[in-house]
Amino acid sequence: MAAGNRHDPTRTACSDSGYSLMEFMREYPDDAACLEHLWRTRYSPDGEHAECPKCERERVFKRYATSQGRQSWTCTGCGHHVHPTAGTIFAKSSTSLHLWYFAIYMMTSTRCGVSAKMLEREIGVSYRTAWRMLNLIRNELMRDDGIPLSGDVEADEASVDGKPRKQGPRRQIALGPSRRSEAAKLRVRSRATVFAAVERGGRIKATVLPSRHGPHLQRQLVKWVEPESIIITDDWPAYYGLKRHFIDHSQINHSAGYYVDGNTHTNTVEAFFGHLKPSIRGTYRKVSHRWLQGYLNEFVWRRNARYNPTSMFESLLDAATHERV
Repeated sequence: MAAGNRHDPTRTACSDSGYSLMEFMREYPDDAACLEHLWRTRYSPDGEHAECPKCERERVFKRYATSQGRQSWTCTGCGHHVHPTAGTIFAKSSTSLHLWYFAIYMMTSTRCGVSAKMLEREIGVSYRTAWRMLNLIRNELMRDDGIPLSGDVEADEASVDGKPRKQGPRRQIALGPSRRSEAAKLRVRSRATVFAAVERGGRIKATVLPSRHGPHLQRQLVKWVEPESIIITDDWPAYYGLKRHFIDHSQINHSAGYYVDGNTHTNTVEAFFGHLKPSIRGTYRKVSHRWLQGYLNEFVWRRNARYNPTSMFESLLDAATHERV
């Protein structure tokens, strides 16, 4: 094998990376390159001609330097200004586009997530700015696509808050039997229920539900999955009656110690939880229930993006260039 050129590093064929840091630095070296990419992607493929909404025809656009440093192109026919960042998550942000692009790159180059503190250290912004950037990326660019699941679909629920802490003997004696029971119920109610469904060999969806009772779980499955699908779950009683909504429902009896019975198992969706929970504990330590859905969006998007032929960075950047709805 020929030796690599250390003055021009390239991604090797054996690398798992779909888009390396060196490629990012070459393609987007500064803020001007990022703004030019946004302009060409959204309005002007050739960088000069674009449809003018005021003239209602294709015109030549120029970018003029202003004392305010405006990120806009001007129609040479009528003087109308077009701002490439308008309608995107970059709108009304004083943070450099180069830093925004790098934050998107970081979100797609990790398996276990990026905390706001880490992003703060990496790009040199305040914690509030880093948190806002990540929050917008998770909730605007990584939202569920709304396409229903089909085929063999596994479903399961879990909590990312860990197991309820056991009270010590002194605490239990001080509370008394009735108050101990009330405290236990309160701890269970305060834990967030994460519900997920995954196609065998396909996409996954996950959301936060008010509880793990039947009406909530079944209503969400009906919303997510096509009726011509086969649902596979464990033996939790909340799943009883799903045959009314789908062509079949198979259950694996975890209570009796069975985890695989031919094609009946929930190992795929449990593997997702097996990645989600340690990642949250290791990267974020604790996630507020208020913002938990955004973190689920992030892990679901990354898992689903594995099946995209383009790199994760290019896919997420493409989503960033579209108008927000």
